[in-house]
Amino acid sequence: MSLTDLLLPGRAGLAGRLPASLDDLHGPERGVIVLPRHLAPPGFREFDVSDGRLRRSLYGIVLTQGRRNDMARFVNARLLREDWPLLRPLLDPRIRRGCERRLGLGAAPAPAG
Repeated sequence: MSLTDLLLPGRAGLAGRLPASLDDLHGPERGVIVLPRHLAPPGFREFDVSDGRLRRSLYGIVLTQGRRNDMARFVNARLLREDWPLLRPLLDPRIRRGCERRLGLGAAPAPAG
């Protein structure tokens, strides 16, 4: 990593932050995740991965604010694929398209109900 990359973390853009594939996402399938301070303020850092709503909030934060290593550490590929229909409409269009292209997540509509 160059000095420029360290001083301008957004320079690489979304492509520089996204993992190469879903296989790079090794987050837990259960338990409580405590996000680091650079991702969430105190009082809003703990997320139970077993709770779908909390997990989607966690994934939304990590996908929009996280670095590549944060995504690999906190996001589980199987659960992201399962949550994608509900999560995708909540994301910025650039992030949504980047995830769909880079990670191969489908653009399926959200399930009814």
